[in-house]
This record gives sequence, C-alpha cells and structure tokens, in this order.
Amino acid sequence: MGTFSLFLILILLMIIFFVLGKNKSLLMVKGNIRNLHSRPVHYGYSVGINSFIPGFCILAIWMLSEGYIIDKLLISHLGEKSANLASFELTNLLNSIKEYFESANPNPELLRHVEYYITTSERIAWTFFLSAIAACCFSGFRTLNNIKPDINSRNNLEFIIKIVLVIFSVIAVITTIGIVFSLLFESIRFFDQISITEFVFGTQWSPQTAIRIDQVGSSGAFGAVPLFLGTMLITAIAMFIAGPIGLMSAIYMAEFASDRIRNIAKPLLEILAGIPTVVYGFIAALVVAPFIRNVGEAIGLEIASESALAAGIVMAAMIIPLISSLSDDVISVVPKSLREGSLGLGATKTETTIKVILPSALPGIVGALLLATSRAIGETMIVVMAAGMAANLTINPLEAVTTVTVQIVTLLTGDQEFASAKTLSAFALGLALFITTLALNAFALYIVRKYREEYD
Repeated sequence: MGTFSLFLILILLMIIFFVLGKNKSLLMVKGNIRNLHSRPVHYGYSVGINSFIPGFCILAIWMLSEGYIIDKLLISHLGEKSANLASFELTNLLNSIKEYFESANPNPELLRHVEYYITTSERIAWTFFLSAIAACCFSGFRTLNNIKPDINSRNNLEFIIKIVLVIFSVIAVITTIGIVFSLLFESIRFFDQISITEFVFGTQWSPQTAIRIDQVGSSGAFGAVPLFLGTMLITAIAMFIAGPIGLMSAIYMAEFASDRIRNIAKPLLEILAGIPTVVYGFIAALVVAPFIRNVGEAIGLEIASESALAAGIVMAAMIIPLISSLSDDVISVVPKSLREGSLGLGATKTETTIKVILPSALPGIVGALLLATSRAIGETMIVVMAAGMAANLTINPLEAVTTVTVQIVTLLTGDQEFASAKTLSAFALGLALFITTLALNAFALYIVRKYREEYD
C-alpha cells in the first residue's frame, strides 16, 4: 500500500465526513437553517477537516520516517555483521538488500535479509496505513457527535485554517533560515582557509587545487572579482535591452492598445515566460552567438564564439515578459481620475502618459526593473551555453566571461571533497549572490512601499 493510495483514501474519507456533517446539521434543525449558528457547509467542512488532519499527520510521519525505521531494523537484523562495517560499506550493504533481484546464483545469507526487509516493509506500511485510517475515522466521528446547532462552527473552521496557514508559514521561514545558515557555516569554513580579502578583492579565479603538494597548481586562486564583473556585465546588457522594450510594450498595451490587440498580444508576450531557460540557451548557442560572430567578421571585429553579448541578448528576451507584465499591472492601477483630469485640462494622451501616468507608476516600475535584475543575476543555463566558463577580468562584451551561478554549478558537479577550499568556495559564492539579490529585492520593496500611498 503506497503513500499516494493512502492520501486518496484520506481525501475520500474527508469528503464522506463533510457530507455527513452537513446532513446532520440540517437534520438537527429539520431543514430550518435559521436555527443553526453557522451555515451547513461550515459544519461539513469542520467535520471533514478534523477527520483529515490526524490521518494526514500520520501519513507525513510515515513519509519522513519510513526509511529511517527500516534501516534501523535492518541493521539490528544484521547483528554483528553490521558492527564491523564502515559507514559506506554498511550503506552499500543496505542498498544491495533493498535493490536485490533474483539471479542465477543467489546468496542465501543475503536472501534471508531481503525476505526480512520485504516482510518488515509491508508490516510497517500496513501499520501506518491502518493507523491513519483509524485516526481519521475516530476524529471524524468524534467531531460529528459533538455537532450542535448552537456551536460556532464557522469560527472553529477559521481557527483550523489559520493554524494550518501558520504552520506552512513557519515551514517556509524555517526553510529560508536553514538555507541561510547552511551557506553561512560553509562559507565560514571556506574563509578559514582563504582570506576574505583575497576572495572579495582578488582578480584571479582558478579554484583548481591539487591533491599532493608537489603537483602543479597545488594552490588555487579564489579572487571573485572576475565572476561578479562578468555577472554584472551580462546583467547590464540584458537590462539595457529588456528594460526599454518591456516598459514600452507595457505602456502600449496599458494605454494605447485596443482590447482586441491587448487580448492577443499580452498572452503571446507572456508565453516567453513559460519557455525553459535551457531552450533559451540552445537558441543562444546555436543561433545568436554564431550570428554575432559572423556579423563581427563581416565588419572586421574579432568576436569570441561564446560572448557576453550573446548571453545578454538572449537573457533580455527571457526577462522582457517579467518587466512588461509587472509594469503593465502597475500602470493599469493608476487611478482613472488622474487620466481624466489631465485629458480634461487639454493634454494629449501621450502627454498624459509621460507627465502623469508614468510618474504615478514610477515606484512600481522601478520595483519591476529591480526584480528583473535579480532574475537576470541568478540565471545559469543561458550563461553556460552562450558565454562560456572562462573567468576573464574584462568589460568587453565581445569576449567570453562567466558568472557566479555558472561557477557554483561547476564547483559542485561530480564527486567533490567538501573539506577542500575548491568545493567550499561554491558556498561563499552562493552567500555573496544571496546577499546581492536580497539587497536588490529589499530595495525594490522599499521603493514600492515608500511611494505607494502618495498616489492612492
């Protein structure tokens, strides 16, 4: 019995208890809902949700702890054989038991542990399965028996929903805190080996370190300036292209386009937001970069096969829908009284847009541009496929550069030694990138909140 099957059964039981709760509330007052404190559906929702929550909690415990419980039981069943094994050897043995399949020469000893694993897994699964259904039924019938016409079922339902929302909010906050502390602790380990001054102000990035001291390149260079300069260069190119195009398209669709054109153009524009970034990367590597190189050769310019310009152009196409959509929403919510007042004083539509609407929507537009900048800074696939992975200290858009995100992917790809400065540098880069994007988002929110009430 799988977890998904149990989840579907819990949903079915919740629906059944919803119907029972709703019908009982009507039977208690003989169909006269005026004698009920809350609406019948509130009683139904209250019973259904109260029946679902205990079963779902048991299901969550099952999903989180099943593997741990089975591993502990398997280790206990192995006995002295597991005590003499190293950690990785024990892990391999447990995996071989779990993934065992019949062969021509089966191992009798291993087969005995496999049979124990199968039997134990089924017993644990059925234990959780029956416990979840029993808890669901017990809580549902208990809530159903406590239904009375004068019970404030609506407020009870609101309280349950509030608690659920608080729990999910706490999970989101804890997840964020966990990510921050994980980056922070690993970055501290990195800065114990590499000077923070070298990382922040160094101009050479070569994190390759040797295993033996006598090998060539035994000490790497961890200056992050080329990475951040490459990131800013590509982002600047993308925003220089996407900013005006996205803003102008938003102004046109919000102020000048007819409803027919808007209903066609806006969805077509926002389709770009649904294209995977790897597809943009393919376009950049196979179409845009060769085209730019060929144009450069035609006019006598030497352009690298992988350049910051190609990555910036394609990244601009990716973030245009973000800027356009956010700016369109901001412009559309400008009060009509401002438009009508300007037009009533004799201003043209263009003058109204430039002198009235845009100043009113400026905080939101600035916020949209900053959020799009954060999106561009965090992009990886387009840069990998269009700009390359060379850490060059240059501001020439025709040369190959790399970004922080590309280097993070490179450093954490494959088998890594997490005690080495090479691998730990990825966490330091991640922390720096996190602080940068957080600052941009915070500044965008500050601009929006500071000037929002001025035009409400």
